Amino acid sequence: MRAILHWRFVKLTGIFVEYTRFIPYKDFRLIYTKRKEEGDFMTEVTIRILNESDLKVISEAFHNQGWEKPETLFRKYWIEQEKEQRVTLVAEMNGDFAGYVNVLWQSDYPYFKKRLIPEIQDFNVLIKYRRLGVGTLLMDKAEDIVRERSEVSGLGVGLFSDYGAAQALYVNRGYVPDGKGIFKHGEYLQYSQQVIVDDDLNLFLVKRL
Repeated sequence: MRAILHWRFVKLTGIFVEYTRFIPYKDFRLIYTKRKEEGDFMTEVTIRILNESDLKVISEAFHNQGWEKPETLFRKYWIEQEKEQRVTLVAEMNGDFAGYVNVLWQSDYPYFKKRLIPEIQDFNVLIKYRRLGVGTLLMDKAEDIVRERSEVSGLGVGLFSDYGAAQALYVNRGYVPDGKGIFKHGEYLQYSQQVIVDDDLNLFLVKRL
Protein backbone atom coordinates (compact mmCIF):
# COMPACT_ATOMS: atom_id res chain seq x y z
CA MET A 1 0.00 0.00 0.00
CA ARG A 2 1.26 3.46 -0.87
CA ALA A 3 0.30 7.05 -0.10
CA ILE A 4 -1.09 8.46 -3.33
CA LEU A 5 -1.88 12.12 -3.96
CA HIS A 6 -5.29 12.97 -5.38
CA TRP A 7 -6.57 16.27 -6.72
CA ARG A 8 -10.12 17.49 -7.21
CA PHE A 9 -10.53 20.53 -9.46
CA VAL A 10 -13.76 22.52 -9.38
CA LYS A 11 -13.79 24.67 -12.50
CA LEU A 12 -16.50 26.98 -11.14
CA THR A 13 -14.21 28.27 -8.38
CA GLY A 14 -10.83 27.37 -9.87
CA ILE A 15 -9.80 25.83 -6.55
CA PHE A 16 -7.61 22.74 -6.19
CA VAL A 17 -8.39 20.63 -3.14
CA GLU A 18 -5.66 18.19 -2.16
CA TYR A 19 -6.20 15.01 -0.22
CA THR A 20 -4.26 11.79 0.35
CA ARG A 21 -5.24 8.23 1.10
CA PHE A 22 -3.51 4.85 1.03
CA ILE A 23 -4.26 2.77 -2.04
CA PRO A 24 -2.37 0.34 -4.30
CA TYR A 25 -1.11 1.30 -7.77
CA LYS A 26 -4.04 -0.40 -9.49
CA ASP A 27 -6.48 2.04 -7.87
CA PHE A 28 -4.76 5.32 -8.84
CA ARG A 29 -7.65 7.70 -9.46
CA LEU A 30 -8.28 11.39 -10.08
CA ILE A 31 -11.71 12.97 -10.36
CA TYR A 32 -12.46 16.51 -11.47
CA THR A 33 -15.79 18.23 -11.90
CA LYS A 34 -16.82 20.66 -14.61
CA ARG A 35 -19.89 22.84 -14.31
CA LYS A 36 -21.56 24.26 -17.38
CA GLU A 37 -24.58 26.50 -17.83
CA GLU A 38 -26.68 23.68 -19.26
CA GLY A 39 -26.20 21.69 -16.07
CA ASP A 40 -23.65 19.90 -13.95
CA PHE A 41 -21.89 16.73 -15.00
CA MET A 42 -19.02 14.65 -13.68
CA THR A 43 -16.06 13.62 -15.76
CA GLU A 44 -13.86 10.92 -14.22
CA VAL A 45 -10.26 10.25 -15.18
CA THR A 46 -8.72 7.09 -13.77
CA ILE A 47 -4.98 6.41 -13.70
CA ARG A 48 -4.09 2.76 -13.08
CA ILE A 49 -1.50 0.18 -13.99
CA LEU A 50 -1.59 -1.70 -17.28
CA ASN A 51 -3.26 -5.11 -17.29
CA GLU A 52 -3.31 -7.82 -19.93
CA SER A 53 -6.83 -6.99 -21.08
CA ASP A 54 -5.65 -3.49 -22.10
CA LEU A 55 -3.19 -4.59 -24.77
CA LYS A 56 -5.54 -4.93 -27.74
CA VAL A 57 -7.69 -1.98 -26.66
CA ILE A 58 -4.70 0.40 -26.60
CA SER A 59 -3.32 -0.80 -29.93
CA GLU A 60 -6.71 -0.39 -31.62
CA ALA A 61 -7.25 3.06 -30.11
CA PHE A 62 -4.03 4.36 -31.68
CA HIS A 63 -4.78 2.57 -34.97
CA ASN A 64 -8.12 4.38 -35.10
CA GLN A 65 -6.33 7.76 -35.03
CA GLY A 66 -3.80 6.66 -37.67
CA TRP A 67 -0.90 5.67 -35.42
CA GLU A 68 0.45 2.15 -35.59
CA LYS A 69 1.39 0.84 -32.15
CA PRO A 70 1.31 -2.97 -32.30
CA GLU A 71 -0.22 -5.05 -29.55
CA THR A 72 3.19 -6.76 -29.17
CA LEU A 73 4.66 -3.48 -27.86
CA PHE A 74 2.16 -3.33 -25.01
CA ARG A 75 2.59 -7.04 -24.31
CA LYS A 76 6.31 -6.33 -23.88
CA TYR A 77 5.45 -3.55 -21.43
CA TRP A 78 3.06 -5.82 -19.51
CA ILE A 79 5.62 -8.66 -19.28
CA GLU A 80 8.33 -6.26 -18.08
CA GLN A 81 5.88 -4.83 -15.56
CA GLU A 82 5.19 -8.32 -14.25
CA LYS A 83 8.97 -8.68 -13.80
CA GLU A 84 9.04 -5.33 -11.95
CA GLN A 85 11.29 -3.78 -14.59
CA ARG A 86 8.82 -1.01 -15.38
CA VAL A 87 5.44 0.42 -14.42
CA THR A 88 3.03 1.27 -17.22
CA LEU A 89 0.25 3.65 -16.25
CA VAL A 90 -2.98 3.80 -18.24
CA ALA A 91 -5.39 6.74 -18.26
CA GLU A 92 -9.11 6.29 -18.85
CA MET A 93 -11.70 9.02 -19.25
CA ASN A 94 -15.21 7.92 -18.29
CA GLY A 95 -14.05 4.32 -18.75
CA ASP A 96 -12.50 4.80 -22.20
CA PHE A 97 -8.76 4.51 -22.85
CA ALA A 98 -7.15 7.97 -23.13
CA GLY A 99 -3.36 7.58 -22.82
CA TYR A 100 -0.43 5.92 -21.11
CA VAL A 101 3.09 6.48 -19.81
CA ASN A 102 5.95 4.26 -18.61
CA VAL A 103 8.38 4.39 -15.72
CA LEU A 104 11.45 2.33 -16.61
CA TRP A 105 13.46 1.50 -13.49
CA GLN A 106 16.74 0.84 -15.32
CA SER A 107 17.14 3.12 -18.31
CA ASP A 108 19.16 2.14 -21.38
CA TYR A 109 20.40 5.73 -21.61
CA PRO A 110 24.00 5.66 -20.25
CA TYR A 111 23.82 8.81 -18.09
CA PHE A 112 20.64 7.62 -16.35
CA LYS A 113 21.75 4.01 -16.08
CA LYS A 114 25.04 4.92 -14.39
CA ARG A 115 23.29 7.15 -11.85
CA LEU A 116 20.28 4.85 -11.27
CA ILE A 117 17.86 7.53 -12.53
CA PRO A 118 14.48 6.03 -13.50
CA GLU A 119 13.27 7.10 -16.93
CA ILE A 120 9.77 8.26 -17.81
CA GLN A 121 9.27 7.17 -21.39
CA ASP A 122 6.82 6.53 -24.24
CA PHE A 123 4.29 9.07 -23.00
CA ASN A 124 1.24 9.25 -25.25
CA VAL A 125 -2.26 10.71 -25.02
CA LEU A 126 -4.87 10.15 -27.73
CA ILE A 127 -5.42 13.30 -29.76
CA LYS A 128 -9.09 13.62 -28.76
CA TYR A 129 -8.15 13.66 -25.06
CA ARG A 130 -5.39 16.25 -25.27
CA ARG A 131 -5.71 19.60 -23.46
CA LEU A 132 -8.08 17.98 -20.96
CA GLY A 133 -5.48 17.43 -18.26
CA VAL A 134 -4.94 13.72 -18.97
CA GLY A 135 -1.26 14.13 -19.82
CA THR A 136 -0.61 16.20 -16.71
CA LEU A 137 -2.23 13.54 -14.53
CA LEU A 138 -0.18 10.77 -16.11
CA MET A 139 3.02 12.73 -15.52
CA ASP A 140 2.01 13.52 -11.92
CA LYS A 141 1.49 9.87 -11.10
CA ALA A 142 4.62 8.75 -12.97
CA GLU A 143 6.68 11.18 -10.91
CA ASP A 144 4.99 9.92 -7.73
CA ILE A 145 6.17 6.42 -8.60
CA VAL A 146 9.71 7.55 -9.45
CA ARG A 147 9.88 9.42 -6.14
CA GLU A 148 9.56 6.13 -4.26
CA ARG A 149 13.02 5.08 -5.44
CA SER A 150 14.81 8.21 -6.60
CA GLU A 151 15.10 11.92 -5.92
CA VAL A 152 15.63 12.54 -9.64
CA SER A 153 13.43 11.75 -12.63
CA GLY A 154 14.71 11.58 -16.20
CA LEU A 155 13.22 11.50 -19.68
CA GLY A 156 14.14 12.00 -23.31
CA VAL A 157 12.41 14.13 -25.89
CA GLY A 158 12.62 14.39 -29.66
CA LEU A 159 13.97 17.54 -31.26
CA PHE A 160 11.72 18.24 -34.25
CA SER A 161 8.38 20.02 -34.37
CA ASP A 162 6.21 16.98 -33.65
CA TYR A 163 7.66 17.06 -30.13
CA GLY A 164 7.06 20.76 -29.56
CA ALA A 165 4.14 20.27 -27.16
CA ALA A 166 6.07 17.66 -25.17
CA GLN A 167 9.13 19.91 -24.99
CA ALA A 168 7.03 22.75 -23.58
CA LEU A 169 5.28 20.44 -21.10
CA TYR A 170 8.54 19.08 -19.72
CA VAL A 171 10.13 22.51 -19.35
CA ASN A 172 7.02 23.80 -17.58
CA ARG A 173 7.24 20.84 -15.19
CA GLY A 174 10.80 21.79 -14.25
CA TYR A 175 12.86 19.44 -16.41
CA VAL A 176 16.26 20.72 -17.59
CA PRO A 177 18.87 19.24 -19.97
CA ASP A 178 21.28 16.79 -18.38
CA GLY A 179 24.20 18.74 -19.87
CA LYS A 180 25.43 15.89 -22.08
CA GLY A 181 24.12 17.15 -25.41
CA ILE A 182 22.13 15.48 -28.17
CA PHE A 183 22.05 11.68 -28.20
CA LYS A 184 21.34 9.23 -31.02
CA HIS A 185 21.97 5.51 -31.51
CA GLY A 186 24.18 5.12 -28.47
CA GLU A 187 26.37 8.19 -28.89
CA TYR A 188 26.46 11.91 -28.21
CA LEU A 189 26.67 14.02 -31.35
CA GLN A 190 29.79 16.05 -31.99
CA TYR A 191 30.45 19.36 -33.74
CA SER A 192 29.89 19.17 -37.56
CA GLN A 193 28.45 15.65 -37.33
CA GLN A 194 25.56 15.14 -39.75
CA VAL A 195 22.56 12.97 -38.85
CA ILE A 196 18.99 12.35 -39.99
CA VAL A 197 16.47 14.12 -37.79
CA ASP A 198 13.99 11.46 -36.68
CA ASP A 199 12.42 9.98 -33.53
CA ASP A 200 15.78 8.60 -32.38
CA LEU A 201 17.38 12.05 -32.12
CA ASN A 202 16.88 13.00 -28.47
CA LEU A 203 17.79 15.45 -25.77
CA PHE A 204 17.61 13.98 -22.27
CA LEU A 205 16.27 15.98 -19.34
CA VAL A 206 16.29 15.61 -15.58
CA LYS A 207 14.22 16.95 -12.70
CA ARG A 208 14.84 16.88 -8.96
CA LEU A 209 11.62 15.73 -7.33
